[in-house]
Amino acid sequence: MEQVEALLRRSNRLGADPRNTNYAGGNTSAKGSSPDPVTGQPVDLMWVKGSGGDLGTLTEAGLAVLRLDRLRALTDVYPGVEREDEMVAAFDFCLHGKGGAAPSIDTAMHGLVEAAHVDHLHPDAGIAFATAADGEALVKACFGERVVWVPWRRPGFQLGLDIAAVRRDHPQAIGVVLGGHGITAWGATSEECEARSLEIIQTAQRYLDEHGRAEPFGPVVHEPLPEAERRERAAALAPVIRGLASTDSPQVGHFTDTAVVLDFLSRERHPELAALGTSCPDHFLRTKVRPMVLDLPPSAPLPDVVARLKELHDAYRDDYRSYYERHAEPDSPPMRGADPAVVLVPGVGMFSFGRNKQTARVAGEFYVNAINVMRGAESVSRYTPIEEREKFRIEYWALEEAKLQRMPKPKPLATRVALVTGGGSGIGRAVARRLAAEGACVVVADRDAAGAREVAESIGSADVAVPVTVDVTDAAGIAEAFRAAVLAFGGVDLVVNNAGLSISKPLEDTTEADWDLQHDVMAKGSFLVSQQAAKVMRAQGMGGDIVYISSKNAVFAGPNNVAYGAAKADQAHQVRLLAAELGADGIRVNGINPDGVVRGSGIFAGGWGAQRAAVYGVPEEELGAFYAQRTLLKREVLPEHVAAAVFALTAGDLSLTTGLHVPVDAGVAAAFLR
Repeated sequence: MEQVEALLRRSNRLGADPRNTNYAGGNTSAKGSSPDPVTGQPVDLMWVKGSGGDLGTLTEAGLAVLRLDRLRALTDVYPGVEREDEMVAAFDFCLHGKGGAAPSIDTAMHGLVEAAHVDHLHPDAGIAFATAADGEALVKACFGERVVWVPWRRPGFQLGLDIAAVRRDHPQAIGVVLGGHGITAWGATSEECEARSLEIIQTAQRYLDEHGRAEPFGPVVHEPLPEAERRERAAALAPVIRGLASTDSPQVGHFTDTAVVLDFLSRERHPELAALGTSCPDHFLRTKVRPMVLDLPPSAPLPDVVARLKELHDAYRDDYRSYYERHAEPDSPPMRGADPAVVLVPGVGMFSFGRNKQTARVAGEFYVNAINVMRGAESVSRYTPIEEREKFRIEYWALEEAKLQRMPKPKPLATRVALVTGGGSGIGRAVARRLAAEGACVVVADRDAAGAREVAESIGSADVAVPVTVDVTDAAGIAEAFRAAVLAFGGVDLVVNNAGLSISKPLEDTTEADWDLQHDVMAKGSFLVSQQAAKVMRAQGMGGDIVYISSKNAVFAGPNNVAYGAAKADQAHQVRLLAAELGADGIRVNGINPDGVVRGSGIFAGGWGAQRAAVYGVPEEELGAFYAQRTLLKREVLPEHVAAAVFALTAGDLSLTTGLHVPVDAGVAAAFLR
């Protein structure tokens, strides 16, 4: 197992540095001997990164293990380049043992090369050479005989044969630059292979630094907007662009305004270069054949920008359909969607999209890789990506289609972005966790920054949940929370008005401050949040859900509860009013009326529990059981029960329901809706 451990360490080191390869790009392998579990005799094997894995996080489970003799015997039955895709299925008959990852299309590249260790990587510096108009001459000038040029060929069995021939015919070579693709290096030991990979990458970068011209993208024609103005404009545009990018299927968004992106978009030649599209297969599989580029200056008025984006989107869809129709064969997979995956807005930044946040983020990262590649190629030559037909053959490759078909079925709330107020504790925490578990990206909003952060971190990475600090009584703060949400995920589809508090006092003891505080947080706060939610949802044009966590007390008259009960009744009527107003926009507004949620409740823990226990004459620790015994079902209501109701209202089965209040109270007859 020593060689496997060395392979994993090498892979993780190479994959951890974005200068070496992009996320989930490239693969590594090691050959060695291991006892056959049946005969006990040594058998030659190859361990290689399997399909879909990432080098930076590769583990043994992500390796495919193949019998080397069987893999190399495939050369005897290879039917030729026109049928090379058939060889991928043949790899399954070369597997050794149980489990392991599925072999990738690059397996032949590793198995057929006569070297114990092989790395195939997608470094920006290497791809700059691979996409340069005179790449072959540049490789010769940079590396001499140490690295050999291999013209573009689609990944597959034939490319493996080509590289094996280079290794055989050029014994002095340490690797190759693959036209339009990346690099491959080899070595007798894991250490030598890694060192040679790094030598190729670093030598290529050094050549670009020493020989490249300073401003290959041309002069600056539009300076980026100042940061505050840029982020405000990005937040205004994000839901609009997300709506356009979701015309065929809903998408999650990601925003990037790094120096690399802003500099590219400020330069004279960015429209010309962006139109050429990306080259490396990993790049355009995630960024599509080319991005959509706004052709207005950063100073253009927002309404003009929105109108122009819609025009450009229509044109992009027409162009993409024409691209598909130009190259589709009778057996090509159906067109997957004509919307852009990357939208470039000069002076503002880049918006990228995918089926989840990680995919959207990675699409943006890959376009940054593409910018770096264009800069390198243009600095020493001319950027010339592979021809359009070859891009189509990769994008609509039957093997890529099969990979997509193998993906697990999306969760019910996949692609939806939820914002939950009061999400740092109690019911809000349970709702945030449930929505995330069902596939949503979640913005955990709470005035308690530590609580919001703790809940978001307990859910997962920033690709799944982010915290925002907000006081729902502050209109400016709410607007900023929604700006943070749309910059994190592209927009908002589902808002849960959950923030609340309660003060239990008799009428004569209820102060004006008690009244104002509860109405400010619940009645006014819900109004302000819904107002911002509707603004974003209307900009997206994708419909949406607003859910109010109201209360049994909205319809049930109890003692010592005038301020809280009145505020909840206000929320309940907001549900009806907004359902009537927002229905034409496809926005559904519903409410939930919980009761007696004691355990895990932030409100009850904050003093409300003690106050209500005193009203009913029971010990505070027995309040939950007391509430349960007065219900029809004799069951205690938990935060998770309320979260389940939110999911039921928003997961799609009740898509024609709006203006509804759902009781989650274990059955309180006095609170039945009439």
